[in-house]
Amino acid sequence: MKICGFQKTTLLDYPGHVAATIFLGLCNFRCPFCHNSELLTEDAEELFSAEEVLSVLRKRSSLLEGVCITGGEPTLSPDLRDLILEIRKLGLLVKLDTNGYRPDVIKTLCRDGLLDYIAMDIKSSPENYGMVAGAPGVRTDIISESISYLISCGIPCEFRTTAVRGLHTEEDFSSIGRWLQGADRYFIQNYVESDQVLYPGFSGFSKEELSGFADLVRPYVKEVSLRGVDY
Repeated sequence: MKICGFQKTTLLDYPGHVAATIFLGLCNFRCPFCHNSELLTEDAEELFSAEEVLSVLRKRSSLLEGVCITGGEPTLSPDLRDLILEIRKLGLLVKLDTNGYRPDVIKTLCRDGLLDYIAMDIKSSPENYGMVAGAPGVRTDIISESISYLISCGIPCEFRTTAVRGLHTEEDFSSIGRWLQGADRYFIQNYVESDQVLYPGFSGFSKEELSGFADLVRPYVKEVSLRGVDY
């Protein structure tokens, strides 16, 4: 378990809840627009022990409602289950952020009743997934397996895409909509440049362009919204 970041309080990472956020190191994708590039490899710096984080959560359990576990890619951590069990002992809800490339882990956690909310990143359309995820050999059938399971498992979940100019097109969002047919909710968030981006130099879209992308997905998904975009 390599905990590379810990935010004691957030109102953004777990929708509708006051939460803390735990950042786990290591990822199996290399999205060029990744904002947590310092967490991607085995060299990621461990900043907190699980004991330190749990001690803080224990002290703040009366103030918090849940914990968001993100990364990196949390499902790569062999100790993820143990961490979740300890968090749940404190009476806190657990939200998992994932890229969906470990459906076996997601299914086991869900079937054992250990997750209360799941957010899965959809990097792009199936046709362009490897390019946008920075993983040319990515198997989209594995992504499809996670999508299908989350749509049908009954646990509240969301799908989301970070829209990046030069990487995404209208055709991508039309394809994403068909891929997510039957999902409850999907969010499009605009790319914003930062010092932590793996490959700086990208840009986002206008509000009008993002709204157009959302309209392409709405025939397939029950709730489609823009996130972090001023109306």
